[in-house]
Amino acid sequence: RMLTRTPSVVAQVFLVLSIVLVIAIAVIQINQQQILSPGLKYGIVLDAGSSRTTVYVYEWPAEKENNTGVVSQTFKCNVKGPGISSYDRSPGALAKPLDDCLNKVKERIPVHLHRNTSVYLGATAGMRLLRLQNESAANEVLASIQNYFRAQPFEFRGAQIITGPEEGVYGWITANYLMGNFLERNLWRTWVHPYRTETMGALDLGGASTQISFIPEDPEEHFNSTLQVKLYGYNYNVYTHSYQCYGRDEAEKRLLALLLQKSNASASVDNPCYPQNYNTALTMKYFFGSLCTQSLRPVNYYPNQLVNFHGTGDPGLCQEMVSLLFNFTACRDREDCPFNGIRQPKAKGNFVAFSGFYYTINALNLSGHFSLDDFNSSLWSFCSQSWAQLQFMLPKFEEIYARSYCFSANFIYYLLIHGYNFNAETWPQIHFQKEVGNSSIAWSLGYMLSLTNMIPAEAKLIQLPLKPSLFAGLLVFLTATALLCLLFLVYLCIVSRLQKDIPRVEHVFIPE
Repeated sequence: RMLTRTPSVVAQVFLVLSIVLVIAIAVIQINQQQILSPGLKYGIVLDAGSSRTTVYVYEWPAEKENNTGVVSQTFKCNVKGPGISSYDRSPGALAKPLDDCLNKVKERIPVHLHRNTSVYLGATAGMRLLRLQNESAANEVLASIQNYFRAQPFEFRGAQIITGPEEGVYGWITANYLMGNFLERNLWRTWVHPYRTETMGALDLGGASTQISFIPEDPEEHFNSTLQVKLYGYNYNVYTHSYQCYGRDEAEKRLLALLLQKSNASASVDNPCYPQNYNTALTMKYFFGSLCTQSLRPVNYYPNQLVNFHGTGDPGLCQEMVSLLFNFTACRDREDCPFNGIRQPKAKGNFVAFSGFYYTINALNLSGHFSLDDFNSSLWSFCSQSWAQLQFMLPKFEEIYARSYCFSANFIYYLLIHGYNFNAETWPQIHFQKEVGNSSIAWSLGYMLSLTNMIPAEAKLIQLPLKPSLFAGLLVFLTATALLCLLFLVYLCIVSRLQKDIPRVEHVFIPE
């Protein structure tokens, strides 16, 4: 009997031990696990505008909020030289200016993340114009960028020419995202949709085009230019329109072409928008070489012929000339059609005006929001200055910009008042702003946000005390041991029962 009792005790001890160990290992594995955040993700956007290219680096936590990354700008670099559309004759020369910025970007992003960092290049109105003018040249410029990025360590997602409405909507997304109109942190530090927050309209002024985007009073009224945007689980119907050739640089080229057309002497032309006593000689190609001025080109057009422009600093006459850049008759006095025959719902709510709008207002020594009277008096006094006085008035003096601020201010006045139908009462609702916090208000962040809708969120990484394979092996071994012990105990139990039932027969062995 001692013989059967010993294995029974051993089996019971092993059974209890196995069960205790299975429970202990499972508890340790669950309670001691560490949740590691997947860290940061990075994205690079090149904003290839008509006058220059800007490189932005964005970062966001790799676990996402409602399918959209919570993105912030960490670095910005202006590429030296003109916009990419200027390289139509020498696309290969693009690499060197890009290198300076890209080398700085490589230092900003941890090396081990380079391969997983996406790069996007979006080209705007300068390239839209080049494509209309010479499609093969535009394709060569994009191909040259594609080649350049093949040699970079990042994951290049392509160079594309974005449409005017896309540029408008991305600018609107950026402005509202930075103003906190899509997300805010609640008391528990989690991101929520702000209660009853009104979105802001966005006004963007580039070198070759200008955009207006906002949510109309009556979203049911269908204008051709309404786009649906989905962000953070909410839908927005945004009215947006992009006016090609109404960017600051292209509009000024059209003004120069009109001045030459109206002038009797082609050798020297008075420009009421240039400061008094400012003189410059520009080639005909400089302003007639663009698609925006093609219809104004004279019969005897010689690209390299010089035209001398003489500044007269006359704000009244400048405003008169600027008004000729807008076609107000196409609408036949319809209220929902301000200019160029384009229907537009009534602008409502607050607007943020950035890019060229901000830089011009800053040159007039104004900031934020102010009355229309303040704007007009600043414009008038600025435009009456002589070239010599202007050099002491501007915070940053660069000839090519300084000579044009008076024109830009008059152009902005006409565009906002007669083009978009703002008035003295609604003017203070426009906030002229360059950035929010450290992030620039530009279409590139909205572009990145829309693209993060497509970037899958990474799950949190869980670090366990035991490797999954070891944990599984131990569980299988201990469970098998427990089962074997249990089966052995059942077997012993049955055997002892049988032994009780059989009449006892004792065999006595007597040694010889």
